[in-house]
Amino acid sequence: MSCGRNTTVAIFLGIDGGGSKTSCEVGNETSVLGKGSGAGSNVVRVGEDKAREAFETAVHQACDAANIDPSQVTRTCVGIAGGARPETTDIIRKILSNLVSGDIEIVGDMVIAIEAASGSGGGVVVIAGTGSIAYGRNAAGETARAGGWGFAISDEGSGHWIGRTAVTATMRAFDESQPTPLLDAIIKAWGISSREQMILVANSSPSPDFAGLFPVVARAAEGGDSTATEILTRAGAELSRLAEIVIEKLFQGAESIPVAMSGGVFGNSAQVRQVFYNNLRSRRPGVALNATIIDPVRGALEMARKSARRGVGA
Repeated sequence: MSCGRNTTVAIFLGIDGGGSKTSCEVGNETSVLGKGSGAGSNVVRVGEDKAREAFETAVHQACDAANIDPSQVTRTCVGIAGGARPETTDIIRKILSNLVSGDIEIVGDMVIAIEAASGSGGGVVVIAGTGSIAYGRNAAGETARAGGWGFAISDEGSGHWIGRTAVTATMRAFDESQPTPLLDAIIKAWGISSREQMILVANSSPSPDFAGLFPVVARAAEGGDSTATEILTRAGAELSRLAEIVIEKLFQGAESIPVAMSGGVFGNSAQVRQVFYNNLRSRRPGVALNATIIDPVRGALEMARKSARRGVGA
């Protein structure tokens, strides 16, 4: 659905392009008018064609919900992993230029997350979704990051890391003749019938969707599986270490350090949240943790509004 073009009202679009999900919000200067979502749109992970489909779905859903046409959009801000790489931004800009009107700003996913968590103020946000990263900004405007270097070498504590670690742990348990119920849960989730097939899938190229195993691990931990519980404990500890690295770089001597959490791993595992908080507080007593899971797409929408106020071009 759409309505006639209204040239007197500025319309803004915020997009959070994740590896597993794409979130979109459309709004005016003060309100959210519509929301939409699609599959993952991280170009590096899913490729250009699937990213285009995800952006199209999310944008059209949000605009339909707001009863506006994408051609009415004044400015768009997109946050996505790898948003600083020209090869990534060129593809995303090309896709979105065919979807919406107006200027398009493309930034890293951590930039919209810190905006959603702290606005123009200082603080640290730790994102744990398909991937993971910690990002912070202090009162002087200095920024720092830790992690987020890609699932093959980094992304500690992320959904991908948890899923891959779960497969590794089940094979170690097999080697030690200590079977874990987690093995059967993974086999069922992947729609296969044996451990041997799991090995083939896990080692296939391209890699399987390890992040899709996170809910399996979370359920197993809730059911008392010790292997799954240990994996989530390690995830929380890894994520707290990422936060600590950023704090060490930016907030030496600070009495109070705002820290926020974002992403599906935090949102869907109380155990990861608790371990993260306990570890961080034990080493950094000045941490002031925001218990609310931050939605980065709100930061993207607000950044679009702020850029328009400043008259910043794409």
